[in-house]
Amino acid sequence: MASGFYVPERVMLIFAHPDDIEFGCAGTVARWVKAGAEIAYVLVTSGDVGIARADITRTEAAALREQEQLDAAAVVGVQDVVFLREPDGLVVNTLDLRRRLVREIRRFRPEVVVCGDPTAFFVDSNYINHPDHRAVAAAAIDAVFPAAGQPHVFEELAGEGLAAHKVRKVYVNGFGGGDTFVNITDTIDLKIEALRKHVSQMGEWDPEPMLRTWSQESARGKEMEYAEPFRVITLVSDEEWAKRVAN
Repeated sequence: MASGFYVPERVMLIFAHPDDIEFGCAGTVARWVKAGAEIAYVLVTSGDVGIARADITRTEAAALREQEQLDAAAVVGVQDVVFLREPDGLVVNTLDLRRRLVREIRRFRPEVVVCGDPTAFFVDSNYINHPDHRAVAAAAIDAVFPAAGQPHVFEELAGEGLAAHKVRKVYVNGFGGGDTFVNITDTIDLKIEALRKHVSQMGEWDPEPMLRTWSQESARGKEMEYAEPFRVITLVSDEEWAKRVAN
């Protein structure tokens, strides 16, 4: 599916660090928001080791990066932002993390979950995918299926009023490849503006040329100027989803 634009009612994005969403898929988020979708962000860490300065503590760095993420989310119209505050740089796909993510999925009850690709190790000849990215992506997928939709998995969450919830689709945000390409030509400026809110990471560097180049490469041959790529997994068929919505 190279074109067309599916608009889910509710979308949850699960990523490791502040700025991951802005680098990867904020253009798509902005389109969904404009089309009326409700969006929630879950950031597993607060990026507290991502500021390499001796004059700032990890606690101060976490507070700064959380605020930058809130500011970036606001640019594209997202207000629901959760920080799980797992240790930055040390994330492991544990059962406890899976439970925490299932709690958030059952709270928000998204139609779509967006996450990274847990299989992406060597993206190109000069980059190794961050272990937090891989661990969080794997934890997100394990939380979506089958855990979130099975009432007897983490059944103690029912005591918090959180019933089982089956996610309809998973959008895996990759590194250039995919089977679905979202046209972000009308929202790439918002994507750039959102990423610029991460001042502690950008410094004097302007990310605009790189973001435009990446997005143009993803859009090549697809009758759009800028695109974001996803691999989409459909867990609940259109027919079954329609019955659920009707009921």
